[in-house]
Amino acid sequence: MMTKTIMLACAGGMSTSLLVTKMRKAAKKRNIDVYIFATASAAIPEEAQKHNPAIILLGPQISFQYDNIVNEVNIPVDVIDMKDYGMMNGEKVLSFALSKIN
Repeated sequence: MMTKTIMLACAGGMSTSLLVTKMRKAAKKRNIDVYIFATASAAIPEEAQKHNPAIILLGPQISFQYDNIVNEVNIPVDVIDMKDYGMMNGEKVLSFALSKIN
């Protein structure tokens, strides 16, 4: 089976980096083969082309950019739940991403 790639994006890529770490831990614990990384919203088109993610998850603080991002990439895009994002709930965000991919 091929590794699925999940891309997280926020204004600068910093706050999502912590969430990426927690999601990777959750994936490892559940023995799920995924590659998860974070990027800044401005770099989404280039990073999407480079990594070909199965889904792009946006931090709630950039949800206003949703329509623009959807028009820039041919990849499913969704917004991370504000509560899960605020609590950095890697387990829930991973489950959300996988439910959108499968």
